[in-house]
Amino acid sequence: MTFSFKPKGGKKAAPAKTVGGPSPSAEAWANAGPSTALPFATAPATLDGSMLGDVGFDPLGFSTVPVGAWFAGIGLDVGEIGNLNWYREAELIHGRIAQVAVVGFLAPGLFGTLPGNEWTGVDAYSNTNPLEAFSQVPGLAILQIFLFMSWLEFKRIRIIQEEGPNYQPGDLRIGQGEGRYNPFGLNYSPEEYEEKQLQELKHCRLAMIGVFGLWAQAQASGVGVIDQLSAGLSSPEYYAKAGYFLPEGI
Repeated sequence: MTFSFKPKGGKKAAPAKTVGGPSPSAEAWANAGPSTALPFATAPATLDGSMLGDVGFDPLGFSTVPVGAWFAGIGLDVGEIGNLNWYREAELIHGRIAQVAVVGFLAPGLFGTLPGNEWTGVDAYSNTNPLEAFSQVPGLAILQIFLFMSWLEFKRIRIIQEEGPNYQPGDLRIGQGEGRYNPFGLNYSPEEYEEKQLQELKHCRLAMIGVFGLWAQAQASGVGVIDQLSAGLSSPEYYAKAGYFLPEGI
């Protein structure tokens, strides 16, 4: 389930524009405050806590740079310093993809793989290591995924165009609200809805870290994560032998 985001209380996390003098980025760092996420560091003034999930984590200063130039072609004024909506949009999109990817890493080892056939190859989908499976599955299967992702992206851009400046990051028109696709009949109160937004955001961040770990481990070991866990939790052969803890020959 997806949730659209907007700054809490309708506030806008952006410092005032100045003419001449220091750059907006320099001003943001000059007025930096303590970071909740990194107590030993500071957070630029662009992260003032007004946006849901803002804990002052920006060690590279992305929030101090004008963003959204990539969207200038669809008529939105988003190239302003401190406009965090596009960073939140990117965070949510990447986080949602990462959540699906984590499921993709774990599901084949837990529930099994899809069956193959003579046309695709009997073992076309049998590999539980996603990195190796990517080069093993038929090209048409990859094409289906690519086309579906493209359709979702075009749909997202169309929603951005239709909503214009009123667009809320992450809004795919799914969930509660008039005219939305709401198959589960969700009807949260404003407080509950905000809590669900924060939960999704935390899950997105955790999934982005988790999928990197899964990728790195699969790359290093050559096997899927479930295969690794199964091997690590299984009892070695010598465990069943009485006296295995004694020196050999006793």
